[in-house]
Parts: sequence; structure tokens; C-alpha cells
Amino acid sequence: MIITRFNLLNFLHLQTGSASNGFRLLLIFLVTGFMTGRLQAQESTVKVNHQGKDYTRLKYAWTAQWITHPVASTLDYGVFLFRRDFTLHSVPDSFIIYVSADNRYRLFVNGRYACFGPSQGDLAHYRYEKLDIARFLTTGRNVIAAEVVNFGEYRRAAQQTFQTAFILQGEKKNPVNVNTGTFQWKVLRNNAYQSIPFTSDSLKAYYAAGPGDRVNDKDYPRGWEKPGYDDSNWMRPKKATVEFAVGRGFLYGSTWFLVPRIIPFLEQTIQRFPRIIRSNGIKADPSFLKGTGTLTIPAHTQVSILLDQTFHTTGFPVLQYSKGKNSRIKITYAEALFRIHPATGRISDGNLTYVDLKGNRNIFKDKEIRGIYDIILPAGDDNRLFRPLGRRTYRFVQLDIETKDEPLILNDYHSVYTVYPFRENAGFESPDTMLTRIWKVAWRTLRNSAAETFLDPYYEQLQYIGDTRIEALVSLFVSGDDRLMRKSLVQFNNSRIPDGLTQSRYPSYITQIIPPYSLIWIDMIHDYYIYRNDPGFIRQFLPGMRDVLEWFASRIDSSDLPAGLEWWNFTDWAKGFPNGIPPGADDGYSANVSLQFVLALQNAAVIFHDLGWDYESKKYREMSRSVIHAVNRLCYDPEKGMYAETPKKKIFSQHTNIFAILTDALPRERQPALMEHILTDRSLIRTTIYFKFYLFEALHKNGMGNRYTELLSPWKNMIRNGMTTFGETDINPRSECHGWSASPCIDFMHIIAGISSGSKGFKTVIIQPAPGPLPWFKASMPHPDGMVSVDFSRKKKKRIAAVVHLPDATNGIFIWENDTIPLHPGPNDIHLKNNHPQ
Repeated sequence: MIITRFNLLNFLHLQTGSASNGFRLLLIFLVTGFMTGRLQAQESTVKVNHQGKDYTRLKYAWTAQWITHPVASTLDYGVFLFRRDFTLHSVPDSFIIYVSADNRYRLFVNGRYACFGPSQGDLAHYRYEKLDIARFLTTGRNVIAAEVVNFGEYRRAAQQTFQTAFILQGEKKNPVNVNTGTFQWKVLRNNAYQSIPFTSDSLKAYYAAGPGDRVNDKDYPRGWEKPGYDDSNWMRPKKATVEFAVGRGFLYGSTWFLVPRIIPFLEQTIQRFPRIIRSNGIKADPSFLKGTGTLTIPAHTQVSILLDQTFHTTGFPVLQYSKGKNSRIKITYAEALFRIHPATGRISDGNLTYVDLKGNRNIFKDKEIRGIYDIILPAGDDNRLFRPLGRRTYRFVQLDIETKDEPLILNDYHSVYTVYPFRENAGFESPDTMLTRIWKVAWRTLRNSAAETFLDPYYEQLQYIGDTRIEALVSLFVSGDDRLMRKSLVQFNNSRIPDGLTQSRYPSYITQIIPPYSLIWIDMIHDYYIYRNDPGFIRQFLPGMRDVLEWFASRIDSSDLPAGLEWWNFTDWAKGFPNGIPPGADDGYSANVSLQFVLALQNAAVIFHDLGWDYESKKYREMSRSVIHAVNRLCYDPEKGMYAETPKKKIFSQHTNIFAILTDALPRERQPALMEHILTDRSLIRTTIYFKFYLFEALHKNGMGNRYTELLSPWKNMIRNGMTTFGETDINPRSECHGWSASPCIDFMHIIAGISSGSKGFKTVIIQPAPGPLPWFKASMPHPDGMVSVDFSRKKKKRIAAVVHLPDATNGIFIWENDTIPLHPGPNDIHLKNNHPQ
């Protein structure tokens, strides 16, 4: 229903018919003032309402309007250029603008790069950036220019879109009105660009990360972003289909509901390619990679140049070149090289790769590059520049070049490393150099898996809950920056479908539901709850947590276990879990999924109790006990002393028994024996590198953390195999960089150094080291109030010493074997007997 001012006033007239004329006039005055006031946007002098809500950016319509190209399709692939010329008599101290676009934009002011965005969101929470462009301005003529890209049908799955559109609004105090929707803006479709679509079939692996670029230089409007460019033949933009730019809570419906960017701008650091490892058709001088020289490709020549970054990276490579009219440059990006003649036999079951397609990443013989690519068609001009429209992830890059009548000159080739600006504030030192290498590679894995969301950087660029829980903990333990974690928690809450479950990955225009991931979202909320003192932030998730738990609760049948679970009940890419699904999850009773449900119930009950939702807390505690009782009754095998996957008791996994420990389904005094079975029984379905996070949590819970360093062979093997980030799986991975495998950065802090939260909000600290064979280690970890550090060493055979430093106003305990020592703020010197020397 469309409500106009006219019918709303009539409605008020009818509803107040029995009231006095004065009262009716007062209501009408208030409503009409309210409705007209809603279009004041950023220029409104009223900043907050009586509830303290921000009017200017979240409630009212903006004054600026969404604009788009007047005749081109706004739904298909296209690159569109927007310009606004204006004159300044003097440079102001500040010039604040707010900007966004659908799908993506790069903003320039007077030809200088200003920012790119928007920060990834969904249509109901569409992000805009705020920035001060005064530093780019000059007296006289100025230009604001934006390159807006709609990646079209083959856009990455994470990109939600309505139509090609752009919006920019300046603050009212700016000396010039630069708002879109005014007459002065102009637009041109950049016909130099075409899309190169990639699909899962073309890459022979699941792919959802967007197209490549094909650029024909002869059609490129060179200098379009600079002052003085002749835009007389450009067109006037039209208003977008829904031209109002509005925030959440707007009176009417809309398409993009604009909300502010809540994370910092991404880090952008120049990286140089250190070496050429193969060149065919030319002897390639690497000086053009160093920025110290050029490489000339003669006319009528075909060359291939394979570059090795020497480590996995992600961002935007930049090629500068001259001449080479009618030549063709193809740039291919890959995380690893592939064997030209892989071993014969069954390659894959659709999920797990059985054949080693890549070998040692540092051995290049008899290998070729495969992956996504861009194509450039030079027009023969000097000093041209190519930068991909989308992120490129790689270790190896190959330039395949074919020239015609004119030589092509490569002036420079480098990359701009573009990731979330995490800082490595934690540290770990020990005499074990392999642990040092694992820490370094794990941290790079996390860094390359974090941008505007947590993601896997090559094949999908999607934010999955299972990955994100581990990635978020790494970010807390190593950086201490919780902003990307907060954003992800909110986005998964926003993803929930009507029956209560979250989507498994979000933002995404392709809906995918993994019910166990909804449970992990609750576990992730609990992680934040115990490491950050922010109950107000947590409170917004309580209804969603309840809805997730009720979805599972509604499927509990007379067995007291959940059954008939729809969707994809993925748990781990383990051999023995078809499509990653534990036995019984789809067609019967799964002890695995039931215990994941119990863990979420237990974590939720703590939060509900502390935040005053006592009914829910009591209900979920009782429900967790009921489900545990059913699992013990139906799935525990007393002869094996282990939990089976289903009541048939024929299949057993590490996973289910890990959850039996984490949930205390088995009494604590019997858990060490079960943990020993988990570690040594080779008949069990075994965890992949992803689920070893939970394996090691169970190890730590049982006080068996001293065995941790013995169990790092998956990470060691990847390093020995030449990998510089850790993969999606530890054997024959598709993706070479998956943030869920960065968990050693958690474990080194949590298990070896033994640092953990002793109470909600990290108000107290527990230090329970498990150094294993290490004679000494030093560890430091960020805390909301400072740093926690542990300097541990063995003194001869029967003594240990530790210096523990806690932040101000933070207390804790130090646990070593049977001793518990109180800790106070500042340095704590500890000297104890070591009853079990290594």
C-alpha cells in the first residue's frame, strides 16, 4: 500500500473526528512537519531525535539522488564513468562527502585516487563511505570523478545488487553543492571494457568470485578523471529507478537502505614481483618488475613470461605499458602451478581431490598455469595503465603477449596488496624454528582472507560462518581488532531466513543454508561475549539465537534427538562424510549434529542468563541435558568406550567424540581416556585441517595440551610442500588460502601459552601453559585493556619459571599441574616445581 500525505491526513481526520478542532490541527501539523522533514538528510540541522537516533544518516532521505546512465542497461555488465566539474575560489579546510555505488566504485578527485567501495553489505544494509576530499582540491577548476562497475550476470556471489547506480552527497557547509541529482553531473559508458566470464566448469572447481576484464585501449577515454578533460559529448544521467537515497527506517519502501561503513579503509601496500622463473620467446630482463627499467617485446613476437611472487598474495596488480598497437596481453593469475601430466585415476569425488595436481609449489618443471585471466588490447599509446576492476589473488602470474607491427614496451609491473588493516600485535617466540614458520604462514593466511569481510580470496570470496568463527578468533588473539568480527556477526544475523536459520555465507545473492553453521554462529557470539565486555552489542542477537535454537528444537522427536533436518548439514570435508555431511544428519539421527546443537544450547544459556532472559536460559539448559541423555542412551558404545555417529553404532568419527568432550556429554573424569581414543584410533573418520581447531580445543580442555606440538604435521607438511599460506584442506587443497586453517595463531596463544578468558568480557585471565617439549617460550597477546604476556622457561629438570604481565585492573590465575597462583595487574614472578619434566 502506498501512503500519501493526502490519505494519511484523511485517516487522521477520521480517527480524530470526536476530538477538538485544536487537537486535530495539532496532529496534522505534527505529521506534515514530520513527513516533509524526512527529506532533509545530511543537511538537516537536527542531528538526533528524542531517542538519540541519528537522523542525518540513518533515518531520513538524503538530498542527493541515485543516478545512472540514461539509455544503457542498468542490469547488465558495464563500466560507467561519472564526472562533476566545479570551481573553488579558495581551498576549504574540509570538504566532506558521502558516497556509494552499485556494484562497486573507484573515486577520483582531480585525477587523484581517493577511495574505493562500498564496503560489502546487502541491499537492506547498503554501505556508504564518508571522506574529506579537501586535500585533493585546488583553487580554480576541480573535478570529482567516479568509475562505477556493474559486473553483471557473472558477478561474484557476494555482490548483492539492484541496478547500476551512483550517489554522492556533500555536507551543506561545503562551498559548492556537488550532490548527484543536480544538473551538473555527466556520465559515459566506458566501452573499452568487456566481461570475461568464469564458471565452475571452466575452472574445474567451484568458483563464485566474478569475471575477468577485457580492455580495448582504443575505446578508452583517456584522462576522463582529470580536470580539463572535454566531456562535452557525455550524457546527462537519469535518476535511478528508485532515486531516493534513504537510510534504514525510512517512511516508505526503497531498494538500497544506506548505512555507514563500520570498518576502516583497506590497507594498500605496493608489492614487487621478485623474480621471473620462466620466459619463452624472449630473454626477459626483470628490471621492469623493479621499476628501474623497461622490457621491450619486439614486433611480430610471441612471448610468455611466468612470474613468481614467492608467496601467496591478493590485491590489484598494476601494469604500465607503451606502444604495441594491435598487440594482445593476457595476464593469468594462479595460487599454484599445475602438473601438465597428473597421475591417472580418479581425480575427485566432487569435493575431495584424490590426485596431487600441484606437487611441491617451489618446483616448476613440467607444470603450467591455470586460472582466471585478464586481456588487454593496446592501442599504441604511451604510458597506459591497467588495473583489474576486481581483486586478483595469486602467487604466480603469467604474461602471454603477442605483438603485431609495433613493439610493446612494459614500463612497470607491480601489485597493490589490498587487505583489511590488521596489525600483528601478538607475538610468539620459541627455539623451535618450525613453530615460527607456522605462525608466520598462519598469520599470512588470515591476512589474505580478510578484506571487507572474512573470505577465501581466490575461488569464492564469500564469508562463511564456519571459516569466520576461526578467522575472527585469530583476529582477536593476534591483532585485538574486533571490528571485522563485529561486522560479520551482524551480517549473519541479517542473513536469517523466515524460519530462523542464518544463511551459511553472507552477503550472498545465492542462498545457501547449513544448519550446523547457524549453531556455530551462536558459538561465535559466545566467543565475542567472553573476550569483549560489550553486552549491549550482544543483546541484538538474542532473538536470532532463540530462533535458531527453536528451529532445531522443533525437530526433536520422541527419541529426544533432532531429526528430519533439511538443507545441507555440512560439518567437515572428511572422508566418510559424503558431501561433508555426518551419517544420520539427513535421514535419521546424528549424534554429531545433536552434540553441536547441545554446545550451542550451552553457550546460549550462559548469555541468556547473564542478559536477563531467564526463561530461555533455563529452557535451553534443560534441553541440552535432555539431548545429552538421548545421545548417551542411543549412540554411546560402552564396549568401544566411544560415541557412534548414529544409533546403529556402526560408524565412528573423531568429530562426534570431540563434541562429547566439549559438551561434557561424557563425565569429565572419563574424558582423558576418550581423548586418547580420539588421537590413536585410526579406524575413526578423521578431522581435516578445519576441524582440528575443535580437536585441539578438546585436547586443551582435558589438560593434555602438552601433546599439541606433536600434532602439527598437517601444517608442517604444507610448508614442506612449498605452500606459503594454509589450504582449504591439508591434502591436495583446491584453495591454497583458507582462513580456517590459520588456527595455530589461536592455539599458540591458547594452548602453548595457555592464555584464555577467565570470565565474561575477559575481565579476568587464566594462564595455563602447555609447552610440551619446548624449554622456553615467550608469548604476548592483546587484551581490551592492554597486553597479556608470558615469559616461560624450564629451570633445570625440576623447576619452571614464568613472568606473567597483566594489564591494569586485570586479575587472574596461573595454573601449573596441581598449583594455582593468583595473578595481579602488572608483572608476576612465578617459580614452581615441575613434577613431570619433558
